[in-house]
Amino acid sequence: MVKIFIFRHGETYDNKHHDFSGWRNVDLDEAGIIEAQKIRDALQNEHVSKAYQSDLLRSQRTLEIVLEDHESVDVITDSRIKERDYGDLTSMSKDALKQKDPEDFELWHRSYEVAPPNGESIKDVEKRVLEFLNDEIPKWKAGDVIFISAHANSIRPLRRYFEKISIEEMCSYENIPGKIYEYQI
Repeated sequence: MVKIFIFRHGETYDNKHHDFSGWRNVDLDEAGIIEAQKIRDALQNEHVSKAYQSDLLRSQRTLEIVLEDHESVDVITDSRIKERDYGDLTSMSKDALKQKDPEDFELWHRSYEVAPPNGESIKDVEKRVLEFLNDEIPKWKAGDVIFISAHANSIRPLRRYFEKISIEEMCSYENIPGKIYEYQI
């Protein structure tokens, strides 16, 4: 049996101010550091063997904090679990866009197949996350404990894979900072 713990990075300035982060490389804010410390405390007794982070600072900083009490962990950076690319929406206010153009906001924000201008759809994110899982799961051995420090939109397909949920459910769920999802395979 392999235990997998997936968690979203802690809060950032963009999260707090409802801005589209996408691939923008923002760090954790004070609340995000506290959220990462809560994840660390919740997982401190797990004997993690392998940990994954995206190539974005907020994922890496969260994992760094979570692993403070762990030694000799194999940490792998993989861009396939990074946040969704919001393209032209990156750094825009979600609130302002929703007020200005509510139809496009809903379409771009949660549509499975429609990408924002010059960005990725959730389907695009799912494709790369499934490639990650198909490459990495065969490398895991019985007894392994896996940590994955991911993002709201990369957690969507991870949850869909492990929970066997529908596309509609996957797109509707909010994956809040600091929440831990635990699976066994």
